[in-house]
Amino acid sequence: MPNIVFLPHKKLCPEGAVCEANTGETIIDAAARIGIHIEHACEKSCACTTCHVVVREGFDSLNECEELEEDMLDKAWGLEQESRLSCQARVGEADVVVDIPLYTINMVSEHGD
Repeated sequence: MPNIVFLPHKKLCPEGAVCEANTGETIIDAAARIGIHIEHACEKSCACTTCHVVVREGFDSLNECEELEEDMLDKAWGLEQESRLSCQARVGEADVVVDIPLYTINMVSEHGD
């Protein structure tokens, strides 16, 4: 089973975290399993950018980015070459290192933060 390493995030996981992921599992679902609640204003339907993450290692092992996700990513705050929406990025066979940006373009958080 591949591991997902979540780099430290001031609010969501100050110490960082590591979890085992099932092949084909989305990054956001794996994060939620270990108590990291990545914001997702569209209920994981690829209709916003609040679950934007940057994949620092293992980017090529994820499923291919589809056109709708690419279109949404164009609106993400802090977009980088290795950006993905965590609701769409499915883990492959290799370990992945994920950086959760400090900010999103969402004006309202689902969790009341």
